[in-house]
Amino acid sequence: MMKKLKADIKNRDFKNCYLFYGEEDYLKRIYRDSFKESVMAGGDDMNFTRFEGKETDVIQVTDLADTLPFFSDYRLLILENTGFFNSANDLADYLPKMPDTTIMLFVEKEVDKRNRLYKYINKSGHVVEMKSMSAKDMKLWVVGLLNSEGKKIRESTVEYFLGLIDNSMHHIKNELDKLIAYVGEREEITKEDVDAIACVQVNGQIFQMMDAVASGNKKLTMKLYSDLLELRESPMVILSLLSRHFNILLQIKALGDGAGRSEIAAKVKIRPFFVGRYQSQAKHFSEKQLRKMLEMCAETEYLFKRGRIGDRIGVELLLVQFVERTA
Repeated sequence: MMKKLKADIKNRDFKNCYLFYGEEDYLKRIYRDSFKESVMAGGDDMNFTRFEGKETDVIQVTDLADTLPFFSDYRLLILENTGFFNSANDLADYLPKMPDTTIMLFVEKEVDKRNRLYKYINKSGHVVEMKSMSAKDMKLWVVGLLNSEGKKIRESTVEYFLGLIDNSMHHIKNELDKLIAYVGEREEITKEDVDAIACVQVNGQIFQMMDAVASGNKKLTMKLYSDLLELRESPMVILSLLSRHFNILLQIKALGDGAGRSEIAAKVKIRPFFVGRYQSQAKHFSEKQLRKMLEMCAETEYLFKRGRIGDRIGVELLLVQFVERTA
């Protein structure tokens, strides 16, 4: 389906309705913008309208869709995150009657494939699911982006880089831009460059903090916490990330050594790049320790919400207790 979409954009051979959906916002945004540029053929936005949100009015959409384009081949309507594919509406009845000069593009996070609108577009238009890339494709994508900028990177460095960033393709692209700017004219990007730029990512800091806790290194644990605060991460966000981290470690332990990386990634809902790192770290904690740490996180949050302790000092005391329990 993606191949056909690329051909439509390149050849300006359009269907009347399209649906982009899925969890990868970066891809949806890239193809949405490319699609708009192709349909509008470099013209102004006189024949373009964007709707967003669940308050989008179907009657307003259809009234505009019935309006012929002004000095242009097409009128383009982009509708984002409307929820139309998870609710009843009249658009499935309207689309067969829509003028050929109007193109409607829907961009959604989730869809119900039993929905009448989805079924119509899947049959008469073009539906493209934009999923997160596999580990292999993600590495190839990163290498390709760097190659286009005249940069080289070793596979082990790519894996290390991706292991620090638990986020979207958009976030990864931003970090790559930082790396490219950081190395300047130098051709190869090294692990040291990644440490200098990408190690400030919160997920990487959390990993390092838990490594310090596991080794009983109170000084390093506190330094990493201080670094997160300097990055303007709130103590409540840090606490939430710690809870998530312990939950993942517990699930990794429960799955055992027999499960494969892809299976673990799917069940725990993390990127495959992170599996090995979580598995390695999980070995430093017993299941009992992890459950207790998770309970302590919940207790600290309870104290926060009732004003019995300040958020910053609360997380600091929590981390001290973690170190003391593992020392």
